[in-house]
Amino acid sequence: MSSPEPFQPVKSAGRTLEVLEALAASPHRRSLVDLARALDIPKSSLHGILRTMAQRGWVESDLTGTRFGLGVRALQVGAAYLVTDDTVGLLGGVLDDLSQQFGETVHLGRLDGAHVVYLAKRESVHPLRLYSAIGRQLPAHATALGKVLLADRPDDALDQLLAWPLPALTAHTITTRDALRAELTAVRAHGYAVDREENTEGIVCFAMAVPLQTPAIDAISLSVPAARLGADGEERIVAALRRAVDQVAAARGLLSTA
Repeated sequence: MSSPEPFQPVKSAGRTLEVLEALAASPHRRSLVDLARALDIPKSSLHGILRTMAQRGWVESDLTGTRFGLGVRALQVGAAYLVTDDTVGLLGGVLDDLSQQFGETVHLGRLDGAHVVYLAKRESVHPLRLYSAIGRQLPAHATALGKVLLADRPDDALDQLLAWPLPALTAHTITTRDALRAELTAVRAHGYAVDREENTEGIVCFAMAVPLQTPAIDAISLSVPAARLGADGEERIVAALRRAVDQVAAARGLLSTA
């Protein structure tokens, strides 16, 4: 039997996805020239791609027609992903309980390569809070969510996911291989991860992996300003996260029989 031919990506499809990813990663609309330079796509080809995507609602332009951003179709598809994701639905009550207990920001995050993406969120009741948004992508090494998921993988897998040195988001961010490996060893020993102002100055975050897959791809976290943490804050938060994770483990069969 002959071996299957190696997969050859469809160039036009790849370029379309590159455009979507570039627009999603940008906080502002981008010009044709800017996108063509960044993606190394000829302007004539890119113009055709953008016009096609705009016609289908995936891309929108400003009033001048020269700067482009994501269209409403991208929002609809992203929302549909969350609606149909079993884990998001299963953990809704768990996130609600944590939010009601502490009144602080609660997240469900998923590992995506070297990053973690927020899938669900419960907002803090306090004016001083962590800024975040569903769909936001952050470096895994700089978040409690990301670190607890990286810790569920062997050390040799980190070099396949991460590029050294790691980018620093604050003065507290871990950036070296040795330091991160030591941190992940501690995470495995304790069963939870802590982000001590490594992602955002003044914010401490605690996270535990969700035991639905091996290795885990999802985790839940609770973030609190350092000024509100208190002497027993870590102990109380970790205990609550552990109870939440135990609830998820007990409900694991709901996903396998769905």
